[in-house]
Amino acid sequence: MKIATWNVNSIRTRLEHVTQWLTDTSVDVLCLQETKVVDESFPRSPFTDLGYHVYIYGQKSYNGVALLSRTPLENVSMGFAPEVADVDADLEEQKRVIAADFQGYRIVNLYVPNGSSVGSDKYDYKLRWFKVLHRYLQSLLAAQPQVLVCGDFNIAPEDRDIHDPKGREKQVMATEAERQALQAIADLGFADAFRKFNQEDGQFSWWDYRAAAFRRDLGWRIDLHYLSPPLYERAIACTIDKAPRKLEKPSDHAPVTVELTDS
Repeated sequence: MKIATWNVNSIRTRLEHVTQWLTDTSVDVLCLQETKVVDESFPRSPFTDLGYHVYIYGQKSYNGVALLSRTPLENVSMGFAPEVADVDADLEEQKRVIAADFQGYRIVNLYVPNGSSVGSDKYDYKLRWFKVLHRYLQSLLAAQPQVLVCGDFNIAPEDRDIHDPKGREKQVMATEAERQALQAIADLGFADAFRKFNQEDGQFSWWDYRAAAFRRDLGWRIDLHYLSPPLYERAIACTIDKAPRKLEKPSDHAPVTVELTDS
């Protein structure tokens, strides 16, 4: 069973890249982030023609998440509200969370806020968002011990996940406050699937469009799969596919795939 996550940075712009990648890989579930399109304008038919069921939670020009699955998903939910009460309205306005049941476990697809710059309103928003995410996942785990959380986390968990960590304490996506927020998620019982199989530094999933970052391999690993203990035990591989990043006009992110044994 293969589940992939990919920030496509506009599904309509990257449509041919995504459909070709699905044809080549035949993953069971693809979790998309930053689709940047309202639901009624999402290009469904190219995916249904490939045999995928489509579940979307979109927003014009910004954000947006989606699930593409070879088999129908159940109990699909959008946002925090189904699990967490009394969420501040501004934390639900942006379309960043979609979840569903698949093969006996819960898949949660996230597009975590970037944070813009340290000390900004967007940075404070990101930390507030993480506090609600913690409550959300805590609630999920209480009802379902098998949970896979994936997506663009916009945080590099460790210094080895950044091409040059010098000065990272003052750089968004690597500050102590952000890493503590991410560690609080891990402390619920989640583990980083990629690090089960690969302990080397220099393993990245995102490269800035500027300064020839991809050609020079100046990247960050911020696209992650976090697994609860039962699923972590079932994980047999987790890989980053750089090939789509080499295409013309690519997303700045590469897809990351985790493979699980059947239950």
